[in-house]
Amino acid sequence: MPSPPHHRARQALVRRLAEVRRRSPDGATVTGHHNSNHIVSLGQPLAFLLGMGSGRVLAKFRTPFTTVEVVPRIWRRESEVLRAVSKQLSEVPRCLVDFEEWSLHAYLPGRVLSEVVQEGPIGSWRLAALADFFARVASVPEYDLPQRPADWPQNGDSSGFLRWLGRFAEQRVYQCNRPRFGELFDAVGVPRDAVDRFLRSVPELSPRPFALLHTDVHRANVVVIPDGDGERLSVIDWELALYGDPLHDLATHLVRMGYDKTEQELMIRMWADAMRSAGHGDMTVDMDRDLEWYLGFEYVQSVFPDVMRAALALPDDPGEQDLRLAAGQVCRAIHRAREPLALVDGPLGEEAGVEALRQWHRADRAEWVGSTEELERMEGLERHGC
Repeated sequence: MPSPPHHRARQALVRRLAEVRRRSPDGATVTGHHNSNHIVSLGQPLAFLLGMGSGRVLAKFRTPFTTVEVVPRIWRRESEVLRAVSKQLSEVPRCLVDFEEWSLHAYLPGRVLSEVVQEGPIGSWRLAALADFFARVASVPEYDLPQRPADWPQNGDSSGFLRWLGRFAEQRVYQCNRPRFGELFDAVGVPRDAVDRFLRSVPELSPRPFALLHTDVHRANVVVIPDGDGERLSVIDWELALYGDPLHDLATHLVRMGYDKTEQELMIRMWADAMRSAGHGDMTVDMDRDLEWYLGFEYVQSVFPDVMRAALALPDDPGEQDLRLAAGQVCRAIHRAREPLALVDGPLGEEAGVEALRQWHRADRAEWVGSTEELERMEGLERHGC
């Protein structure tokens, strides 16, 4: 049913006012992995229409980047996910209005955890808060979530879910990018059957109920908010949310947070305890065995974007230091995937990595220079963290 004329007129007015504020030279612009956020006050007319009270209230005017897909995104409108999430997690910033090409979000004052603790231990209090976060996310009802793709695995089919992730990594990341990066993948020792090789080694996983997954909880997506004499945490950026085995969410978190061994083990225990306390004990079934396979998959699938990102970060005329820095990143990615891929050759050496990158860069500049569309897509990949 079409919207009433007065509703359409109000929507048009909201959009016009939002466009004016979005283009304001005031405020600050923060570039994330997936989007650009212009933070500025709403102004009184727009605040009134959105029911936000004072026009001095800050908001985020968010514009998504065009980027190479390196991780799945099954829901194109983050606002639909946030609508479901906000019912269970009131601290998550709401989407105030979605214009499809860009959106307007509530602003959360604070600092991202990557600015507070760039690396190293984050402390047991924060670990407990994050474990509680995962348990509350698992409580978001399935019926509140947007529709999944037609080929999505059935609820509880953990093995089918991991295979779906594997197909995405193989078809949408590796094969789609092989025309440009194939020779580099080969030169640094990425097996052509990397994903299939890993999946063949995985035993049948235990069935676990599916739940909403954030899939990208790392230090730059956790906001530390002052709260009296203490602090509280809020997790932002839900673009990559999925519906599947909760162990996948835990695995991506463990890898991307860069925990040391002590905090990783503590996080695993706290996650399991929080899940059971929230009534989700069936989501922890056989996690001691199956979590390792999800961790292995995360190392395998991340080889492709990690290698591409290191190569793309090279300047037009890379010096020896540039090449060695990129080679170190490539060597680290290959090293992390050695065990899950059962690689038998010796580890990739820095000199071999440098030479592979040098040869790729020379050939790539000759072939791809001047391709504006490809440049924009690859610049998006450079920004994307995974």
